Amino acid sequence: MAEEREQLEQNQREKPMSFMAMVVITGLIGGILWSGLAYLAYVFNFTEIRPNVILEPWTIGAWKEGWLGTVISILLIGGISIVAALIYYAALRKFQSIFVGVGYGFALFLIVFFVLNPIFPGISPFWELERNTIITSLCFYILFGVFVGYSISYEAHELRGKNEDEKKARTDPEFP
Repeated sequence: MAEEREQLEQNQREKPMSFMAMVVITGLIGGILWSGLAYLAYVFNFTEIRPNVILEPWTIGAWKEGWLGTVISILLIGGISIVAALIYYAALRKFQSIFVGVGYGFALFLIVFFVLNPIFPGISPFWELERNTIITSLCFYILFGVFVGYSISYEAHELRGKNEDEKKARTDPEFP
């Protein structure tokens, strides 16, 4: 009886994660990872923009400048990054190129620094920012775009290939 249960447990496979869940997790991890590294860039004076600027329009108090504000900001950016990943999924998942991710990151950079800039009082107008801040921020946005974009595109390509193989196996009896 115990051997049968072990064999059954041994033969069971984990249920694969849905593609949409993978997109959400990729966005969350990408946002947390790159905003955490951007905070380290702020600590080492590569940029004058902290992740905490995301809290400025909506919260009052000095707590947002401390460690709690930083942690909440990084998590909030992770949540917003889920939306960015879902947008990539909806619009660009069929393109399997690193350059599409670079372009997506660059587009996000332009949106944040030119369109959304007035919302965040902690971010100076683009032309008043230091060169190091611009370059560092652009690199982080591009890295985020590549991380999210290539992860989603790669998984979409793998899923398409797997579905095509299954379809071919059902119709072609000689398929290995």
